[in-house]
Amino acid sequence: MITFIKNYFRRPTPLEMVAKELAVAELCKLEAETAVDYAVSVVRYNDTRIKRLEQHINNHKEQT
Repeated sequence: MITFIKNYFRRPTPLEMVAKELAVAELCKLEAETAVDYAVSVVRYNDTRIKRLEQHINNHKEQT
């Protein structure tokens, strides 16, 4: 119990701080990569949608 309290109040070493910062940076990178995946899927969805709607307009123009 005393060891736990001592460890709780001691200052972290530079290596511990770097390791913690690295872990945070890796998590941030994963979140950003997830956001990229989502954004790419939205762009693909809208590209497909635009092509479909343009084709619909072109078909409608040909019939009139």
